[in-house]
Amino acid sequence: MKEDAKNKSGFRWVVLSLIFVVYMIAGADRANIGVVVPFIRDEFKLTNTDIGAMSSLFYIGYAMIQIPSGAFYSKFGIRKLFNLSILLTSLATFLIGMTNTALQLKAARVVLGLAEGPLNIGCVSMINRWFPPQEKGLATGIFMSSVKFAPAVVPPVCAFIIMTLGWRDIFYIFAIPGVFVTALFFFFVKDNPEDSKYCSPSEADYIRCNETSIDVSSVKTRNSEKKSFVWTDKIIRRKSIKPLETTREVATSWNVWGCAIGYCCLVGIAYAIMTWVPTYLVVVKKYSIMKMGFVAAAPWIGAILGNIIGGWLSDKVFDRRRKPVMMVTSASTILMMYTLLYAPNEPFLLSALLLTAGIFLSLGYSTFLVYPMGITTKPMSSFAISIVNMCGSLGGAFAPFVVGVILDSFNWDVVFLFLAVCSLVTLLVLLTIIEPKADLEKVVEPVCSINTNTVLSCGK
Repeated sequence: MKEDAKNKSGFRWVVLSLIFVVYMIAGADRANIGVVVPFIRDEFKLTNTDIGAMSSLFYIGYAMIQIPSGAFYSKFGIRKLFNLSILLTSLATFLIGMTNTALQLKAARVVLGLAEGPLNIGCVSMINRWFPPQEKGLATGIFMSSVKFAPAVVPPVCAFIIMTLGWRDIFYIFAIPGVFVTALFFFFVKDNPEDSKYCSPSEADYIRCNETSIDVSSVKTRNSEKKSFVWTDKIIRRKSIKPLETTREVATSWNVWGCAIGYCCLVGIAYAIMTWVPTYLVVVKKYSIMKMGFVAAAPWIGAILGNIIGGWLSDKVFDRRRKPVMMVTSASTILMMYTLLYAPNEPFLLSALLLTAGIFLSLGYSTFLVYPMGITTKPMSSFAISIVNMCGSLGGAFAPFVVGVILDSFNWDVVFLFLAVCSLVTLLVLLTIIEPKADLEKVVEPVCSINTNTVLSCGK
């Protein structure tokens, strides 16, 4: 075993790093429009409705491509469509810089959504193939945190480009990184670890055999620890199930659709907050632009922390149970939205409150995309994830629009109550789906066998 550990390459973490960079670039490509709008509003004669439509149109295009791309991944593998999606995202970003009318700009945003849509599913599918179950939660949390870096990086970079070159150059420059990352992915990352010359055989075994190198004593420890999860397992309805292995089984599974509906509400809350918090701080709290920028960054920082902490909790503390952190997120977000009704005016205190809200909102955020991996076979996981992500995209498209409608007739108190209700719906739906149980002897593939001397090891 010492020899196996010594020869283990750890290349899966290089793959995760590339995934992180890809989705960070994608997040920048979708976020840069918000910085540009003040500079092109008069040039393009944009109304507030036009500005809201650009956000919604991106997510409508994004949602439309989810199921087709998930089906493609399941049938033909990941690399071809994934690399094409990165290139098309860069091309669509470049085209936005060439638009001359509001109609062209809206059309370009739809194209960007269609181009970028397959990336999320491809990233999660790649994690599913490159990481063992005990690391998937953390890996997905790290991946999901990548898109939260964009709001921290994009504004100052865009401001510098506008001052020195012009607003169109933002899109020309932002289109470049995707081309280089596509080349890196094409040459270094394969669909499966065993097909990669950079992944050692011992690492491939570790990934393929869900519990490689587990001491028998740790198996006994795990069995003894089951008692501590008795009540948790009752609440989350943990059951042994037969993994979904056909398109029909996935498409008709309430567990998949329940997860998707919950994710729809959760993503809607996240994007409503991220879209409207700057306006809330300026209009309601009367903050200056600089003060607003400082406070508005707080939920993004919280989201980064929440995604990573939530993935770790799911893998390590709850022993690969996904529903606990999903339910903690939905229950705590109800409380956080209610708390925002009485948000303080002092910037530091409000930043702390928004930071906390961001953490709790994101604890289970990535786990909604890990959950389908536990109820499907690997070939079908991409299709299941596409359904969940499609519904999430629709939530991201419509929740910010609903908030705008509410604000036209009511006030921010009603907005926060609406978001609290959305989180309550998520919690109620989660109570109706099961937590899949992977028995150790069923999880380990036939090539894995128990070495009664010391370890659970992979044989060939």
